[in-house]
Amino acid sequence: MPPRALLTSYRRLFAAPGAVAFTLAGLIGRLALSMYGVSLVVLLSERRGSYGLAGAVSAVGLVTGAIGMPLIGRLVDRYGQARVTVPAALYSAVPMAALLLCVHLGAPGWALFLCSAACSAMPNLGGMARSRWAHLHRDDPAARHLANSFEQALDELCFMAGPVLAMLLCTTLAPEAGLLATGVLGTVGALLFAAQRRTEPPPPVRESAERRHGSPLREPGLRVLVLTFLATGMVFGATEITTVAYADALGHKASAGLLLALVAGGSCVAGLLFGLLTPRRAPGTRFLLCATAMASVLLLPLAAGLGGAGLGVLGAVLFTAGTATAPTMVTGMTLVQALLPRRQFNEGMAMAVSGIVVGISAGAALAGTVAEHAAPGTGYALPASAAGLALLIALAGRRHLAGHGTRVEPPAGEEANGLVGGPMGGPVDGTVNGPAEIGEPIVSPTL
Repeated sequence: MPPRALLTSYRRLFAAPGAVAFTLAGLIGRLALSMYGVSLVVLLSERRGSYGLAGAVSAVGLVTGAIGMPLIGRLVDRYGQARVTVPAALYSAVPMAALLLCVHLGAPGWALFLCSAACSAMPNLGGMARSRWAHLHRDDPAARHLANSFEQALDELCFMAGPVLAMLLCTTLAPEAGLLATGVLGTVGALLFAAQRRTEPPPPVRESAERRHGSPLREPGLRVLVLTFLATGMVFGATEITTVAYADALGHKASAGLLLALVAGGSCVAGLLFGLLTPRRAPGTRFLLCATAMASVLLLPLAAGLGGAGLGVLGAVLFTAGTATAPTMVTGMTLVQALLPRRQFNEGMAMAVSGIVVGISAGAALAGTVAEHAAPGTGYALPASAAGLALLIALAGRRHLAGHGTRVEPPAGEEANGLVGGPMGGPVDGTVNGPAEIGEPIVSPTL
């Protein structure tokens, strides 16, 4: 598709007043999130001389973040984005500043673990941005599909740019510069995002205690998605570590960053193009197709690694492998919105992201072990197996995903008052039958 047509399609998405502002603010905060891990590892390895300590402190932050993110999401669903984001962002800046101070003063290791664990209250800006798109285009399934695709492309852009920026700051200024920039960008981005009040979805009408629903995980379909995302996260974590180890074995460790950027680049391009497809099948069916494609293309890096391919061939297959992950993530997030009522959007999406985070940690740990004890390239069996596992989970839970169309959101408060049905008591609508127009049809290809 010509670049001009691509820009035209996405320009329509930002016709809504305030859409550009909350997107840019959210991008700043999400860029900080992608810088955190690299910045922390570089800082501790330089100032404490231990990659083991650096990895352990980073892992503690990931685990507590995976636990804290859904809790923050629940508060956002109950009280609104701005009322939760502002105090959460200001609070998270405190332990991050304390972590920098502890490193500077030579504090004991337990203090570093405590500070890293306390940084887990930063809100999920990506999930809140998707919630805003769902609210702005609540009666337009095609526009929501386009928005989810765009958000996934932004995630991949942050994944490419964040670690590079962190390394640049840490190596050219000071080891502390990356984490300091992470704290500043994360806090500023979150506060600017919260300030965009005209695009904020209104919180549902408060329910009495006896009428409140429990965890979103009571919805079987969400349990299927979280497990699938966990396996998908293993794909990401295992691919990263295995690629670094393979490039190192070839004597080109410095090229590992470029190879990983190709993975993210393939996913970014696929996400943008995927958004231009008109969704005609139900999200559950699309999810199975995307998971099948992901499991298939991830056999390519395995074949290249076992065959001893050079960096050029490996880069090409990694780019190709990346093209299948974005459609899977986009369709999965669409399903989260289809399965859950609006009052649980943020908590549900935070649970999906937490599954990815846990999967990344597990995949990286497994791939590190394989890299130490097996031949170069063998580790690519892990992302291929994880993608196959994701497909098996999706197939096993397909009855919980089938038949769920994209939700048409009621006006604020109606759902909480019991005026409208939903997935907890039956779908609001059927499958998407065709494109909803945003001035004109978005695209002609179908999915």
